[in-house]
Amino acid sequence: MVDTVGIARMIETPLQAMGYRLVRVVVTSGRRATLQMMAERLDDLPMTVDDCAQISHSVSALLDVADPIAGAYTLEVSSPGIDRPLVRAEDYDRFSGFEARIELAQLIDGRKRFRGRLLGTEGAVVRLATEGGEIRVPLSKVARAKLVLTDDLIAAARRKPEEPDPLGMAARPAAS
Repeated sequence: MVDTVGIARMIETPLQAMGYRLVRVVVTSGRRATLQMMAERLDDLPMTVDDCAQISHSVSALLDVADPIAGAYTLEVSSPGIDRPLVRAEDYDRFSGFEARIELAQLIDGRKRFRGRLLGTEGAVVRLATEGGEIRVPLSKVARAKLVLTDDLIAAARRKPEEPDPLGMAARPAAS
């Protein structure tokens, strides 16, 4: 088993020094293991192929020295995309106002899946406005969460670089 948390800790600080934020580290298996790494720019400008190549080069050097994965593997570096995963508590606050899909590790009120507009966090709880009203989900029970591709999200992502906070989502969608 690969220690993705340890790998994330090892590469997070060097990435920040390069001007990037680590979003997620995942290992998939198949014929050959793949270490998938998502990162984004700290200045919230869109990621480019050159950004991914620079990260790949630097992270490859760190991984070669630490050798955290037994055997051969492929390193994939990408941006999280518009309908990005929500990984950290800050993500739920940063993307407050946008629609998200949340899947839980355990049932809450007989359900494992929720969809609604993010209302941010309150302590260690994610707040979500759903058709049935507001729900509160402990972060510790979230197995997987991501933004839903909506017109509001696309419009926010299309902002020009000179406009404020392109994917930091400073301008929130209109309340529904």
